[in-house]
Amino acid sequence: MLSIAIAFLLGGIGWTFTEYTLHRWGAHEGANKLEFRVEHLAHHARTSYFAPTSKKVWAATRAVVPMAAIGWFAVGWPGVSFALGYVLVYGFYELVHRRIHTHPPRGPYSRLVRKHHLAHHFVNARSNHGVTSPVWDIVFRTRLDSSAPVRVPTKLAPLWLFDADGDVRSAFSCDYERRGRRARVSSPHAPDPAPPADVDGPSASLDGSPSADLGPAPTPA
Repeated sequence: MLSIAIAFLLGGIGWTFTEYTLHRWGAHEGANKLEFRVEHLAHHARTSYFAPTSKKVWAATRAVVPMAAIGWFAVGWPGVSFALGYVLVYGFYELVHRRIHTHPPRGPYSRLVRKHHLAHHFVNARSNHGVTSPVWDIVFRTRLDSSAPVRVPTKLAPLWLFDADGDVRSAFSCDYERRGRRARVSSPHAPDPAPPADVDGPSASLDGSPSADLGPAPTPA
């Protein structure tokens, strides 16, 4: 039983490493045309866009089923447990990532991962590649200084960040600053509004420097 529990834990840790490497080299630093990269850049261009769930389920199935089968033939139940830990933490990652963009923080952990990830979006896209944890960014020295507030462009900001007057809510003012004109807020979890194209000026490119918009997101099937 101990070996099965340890394998489950290692599987979860294994996903966090995959999360970092896929995000860093598969989406930002690799010159490739993978579907993951295309979907990811669409998300950067419009942060309310997420790849269709069907695509995510299919990608996870293609990875985890062979992993579990190989694990079973190699070491038995610990191999299956590793695959289970891997896919469950992947599911946790998907939940955390979506809620970062759609719901306000409710505790120290959710505050940490939101500021860490939004700095990746709006400060430097070549840093802060971990989503569920900054651990691998610390290991590979890609974590940004977390002491300064993140300057968030109005047209890409999550709606939970602003109050009814379009200013950063006081509860989050230590972590964030608005960049651009005051936001027009409709409801806390409504789809992002479509402000004028020149609201914020240039947004951050893949290397964190000002650039043109990355283009429209693909329409989910």
